[in-house]
Amino acid sequence: MSKPHWRPARASDLPAISAIAARIHPALPEREEVLAEKIRLCPDGCSVLDTDQGIIGYGLAHPWMRYRIPPLDGFLRALPDRADCLYIHDVAVLPEFRGGVVRAYVGDIEKLARASRIRTLALVSVYGMPPLWERVGFRTVTADAELHAKLASYGDGATYMLRDLAAT
Repeated sequence: MSKPHWRPARASDLPAISAIAARIHPALPEREEVLAEKIRLCPDGCSVLDTDQGIIGYGLAHPWMRYRIPPLDGFLRALPDRADCLYIHDVAVLPEFRGGVVRAYVGDIEKLARASRIRTLALVSVYGMPPLWERVGFRTVTADAELHAKLASYGDGATYMLRDLAAT
């Protein structure tokens, strides 16, 4: 198999993205139309991890507002005019292909944020993965009551995390 590489996501990749999402996130389902909207609204933030055997992962990110978590399986409708972060909605890689590939995607998203004059990356970590995100520079944010309520839809242990690009 050829070495996995990140490339821009296309609408034709949606069946593969949805299949990977269903496998990796069975308890956090999202409709294909919701995923398609993210690609349409922010094509530069959406990538797939491709090989000659097919797509083995994806990453979806878009401009957003810090501390305002987009609803899971909800439409964004539009991106905010004054976005103050680049929100990584999801990065999912099939288990047998993990190992350093997330770092490359985050590097691409960091470049996009800097080019857009955005100085913060944000995400919700699920499945006890904060240590992975800490390794690529994110820190856990203590959730107030409002943020905690929004995190509940992402499952037990969901953690809001930020990465300040001004510090790196």
